[in-house]
Amino acid sequence: MRYLHTMVRVADLESALDFYCHKLGLIETRRMESQAGRFTLVFLAAPDDTARAASDQAPLVELTYNWDREIYSGGRNFGHLAFEVENIYEICEKMMSAGVTIHRPPKDGRMAFVRSPDGVSIELLQKGPALIPAEPWVSMANTGSW
Repeated sequence: MRYLHTMVRVADLESALDFYCHKLGLIETRRMESQAGRFTLVFLAAPDDTARAASDQAPLVELTYNWDREIYSGGRNFGHLAFEVENIYEICEKMMSAGVTIHRPPKDGRMAFVRSPDGVSIELLQKGPALIPAEPWVSMANTGSW
């Protein structure tokens, strides 16, 4: 058995791609459109997984955009997507500067949570040992749910 991907339905493909690619840093590896099914699938990989993605060997995030509008509601029962990052403080700063709310700041130098435009919870985990707790993160309050 091999883990393939996590599918997330998105209401606005461009907004989702802006978040996942430009703000989070994932890379589009392939795209498929179905006229008959009236949907678009976009597969994304973490930067360190792009070489493996080319040979179908990397875990991916599949964004599913249904052309006919639907209202998607999600809950904490979905859980979250998790990504290991080189520097938790740098990616949180980059995302915050791009307008993303850090719902659970990396107070411990190890873990943070953000949400996609569609409300999907994204966990960011520091690669290796936790960084030394630092400001402004230590003093930031949690926001909303994550």
